[in-house]
Amino acid sequence: MTDLTPDAAPGRRHGGSLLTLDARTRRRNRAEARFRAYGIGAILIGLLMLVVLVVTIVSRGTGAYTQTFVTLDVELLESKLDKKGTRDIEAIKKVSTFGYAPLINAAFETAMDKAGIETGLKPKDQAAILSKSAAAQLRDYVLADPSRIGQTVSFRFLANSRVDGYLKGRVTRESIANDKSISAEQLDFVDQLIAAGMIRKTFNLDFILGSDASDQRPEAAGMGVSMVGSLFMMLVVLVLALPIGVAASIYLEEFAPKNWLTDVIEVNISNLAAVPSIVFGILGLAVFINYMHLPMSAPLVGGLVLTLMTLPTIIISTRASLKSVPPSIRDAALGVGASKMQAVFHHVLPLAAPGILTGTIIGLAQALGETAPLLLIGMVGFIASNPPDGIAAGLLSPNSAMPAQIYEWAKRADPAFYERAWGGIIILLVFLVTMNTLAVILRRRFERRW
Repeated sequence: MTDLTPDAAPGRRHGGSLLTLDARTRRRNRAEARFRAYGIGAILIGLLMLVVLVVTIVSRGTGAYTQTFVTLDVELLESKLDKKGTRDIEAIKKVSTFGYAPLINAAFETAMDKAGIETGLKPKDQAAILSKSAAAQLRDYVLADPSRIGQTVSFRFLANSRVDGYLKGRVTRESIANDKSISAEQLDFVDQLIAAGMIRKTFNLDFILGSDASDQRPEAAGMGVSMVGSLFMMLVVLVLALPIGVAASIYLEEFAPKNWLTDVIEVNISNLAAVPSIVFGILGLAVFINYMHLPMSAPLVGGLVLTLMTLPTIIISTRASLKSVPPSIRDAALGVGASKMQAVFHHVLPLAAPGILTGTIIGLAQALGETAPLLLIGMVGFIASNPPDGIAAGLLSPNSAMPAQIYEWAKRADPAFYERAWGGIIILLVFLVTMNTLAVILRRRFERRW
């Protein structure tokens, strides 16, 4: 028997049916429904913000992967480039880029005659639609093989940033009213060249593989050198942070005595994980550059700074992975005669390896996207050439990094650099998403459930 009468059943009105809910139950059900609605709403808002972010980045950054090129047949006149006809490389080197400008002007005149294009622009103004790197490109081609002098060669020159922006819709005739870099007459000339098939917008591989460019040549800027700099930094972080972080975690979790000293160490490790990254940049500037006199702007210094910043993350994730291994594994190993070290390294550590690897990859991904500490150690310099061959030279030579390069472009005045900053963000996000996806796959692949 029970003292609960039908009239006292939960959710029932006194003297009513069991299916009739009282006011308090209805209020509770409405509160639960509102809570579910709030949760769904929060998820939808988060997804909406993510979609807005992705659409904004892609729409503004994809333009950096295409570039406007002007195709010209240039006659490499011997009278301009090698007056003595000796093909002496030292004599040819004395011809500066200014000596190649008349060849480009002549190429424009020849192309216009063939296409029947008429314009009132001076030859200098016609050539001004090209990038300022055009003459240097021509000179490098000749110096690479002086035997080409005397030939007529087809070149694909970069158009300047205004012409490129005109074809991409970033520059309009209204927006150039006060622009000294291009005129309406030059845009008319560009329209004629487009109709003649001399100007085309194609995929720009140099943006991915190339180096940075000066403020006068935004159309020639690329991410390749900064990607190499980030690669060298990640190598330093991986080589230093992984063994140090795992060793410290194993000692603190498995071997260290539980006393006030280890408690202080653990608290400080947790606090270091929350320290702003710019503090690590100041530390790196003071210790590695000012005290140890390591080269400024070198990936080695950047890697050391990012190692200090990543260590707390790896230690915390590694300790969590070690804790997740059931104590019965340790007890079983010790029960069959294994030493403490054998139990840890032969049984516990292999089982915790997936979590350790995941934490390491996430730590590397976090370090890859850091900008503030790199600004303080000078990894924002203008690096216009690829680093020297070899790991040692690459670690010690001045370089930039992807997030620092993006920051540098974003603060420049020319809108073409701003477009490239968005394009660089796409490359950086691809790296970050790839690393985080790899971490998830490895965890799913090797994870064991107890």
